Amino acid sequence: MKKRFLRFVAMFATVALFAVSFGSVLAITDGGVPDSNNQYPHVALMIAQDAAGNPLWRCSGTFISPTVYLTAGHCTEAPAARAEIWLAQDVESELATNNYPFTGDVSGVTRTYTEYNPNAFFLADLGVVVLDGGDVVNLPVYGSLPSAGQLDELATRRGRQNTTFTAVGYGLQRINPVFVEDDLVRYVAHPRLIQINVPGFTGDFSLLLSNNASTGGTCFGDSGGPNFISGTNVIAGVTSFGINGNCAGTGGVFRLDKQPLIDWIMSQ
Repeated sequence: MKKRFLRFVAMFATVALFAVSFGSVLAITDGGVPDSNNQYPHVALMIAQDAAGNPLWRCSGTFISPTVYLTAGHCTEAPAARAEIWLAQDVESELATNNYPFTGDVSGVTRTYTEYNPNAFFLADLGVVVLDGGDVVNLPVYGSLPSAGQLDELATRRGRQNTTFTAVGYGLQRINPVFVEDDLVRYVAHPRLIQINVPGFTGDFSLLLSNNASTGGTCFGDSGGPNFISGTNVIAGVTSFGINGNCAGTGGVFRLDKQPLIDWIMSQ
């Protein structure tokens, strides 16, 4: 299974070279709907940049305070040094005026979780962007963190197959070998829980959620985006990995309900 993950990391790295026109590492697929009522203004789009200001790849993420944007570790890893962030629900419609992908509404320094390992990214896939001193994002609502162990009870809950999450992000809505749909719009989907606390594949570090035309799911461009506990602003985890290049079947979410992760985020 590790080899499968790493094989797709290599594919994602290739895609990242085309971040401006194509999208990068894991967006809400068919089955999702645009966030047209702006229910999730705290979810924003980022472009990672190297130290020289060159765009690297695109990800999604969540503001958990006026100055801290939560995302995935593989979105903030080297050579990323900074990130530009766009707040609009429809970034595509403003391309002529918003200087995408070079200058966002706000920007900041990327920081990656201390235990993150790019060769096994899915085990500690956590990062943040801390905004520059003059940048503050004032919103009516922010994402919040789960409590330690909060998701464990899902493993034994009766009717687990009916447990859903709210995935939010920007990027590809559909992909197959001959068709790609990408419009830089914030989309929302409600994937269903498939696996939690299963030794080996998901372990206690990730969730496996559905990814199909019925529930929607995640794909290229959505990495780092939130998967909220349904009906709340509590971020169960960040979109982390996909199982195949067509973004079909299932999607992986890195869980945040671990005390060391919570402590690290709060320290930022």
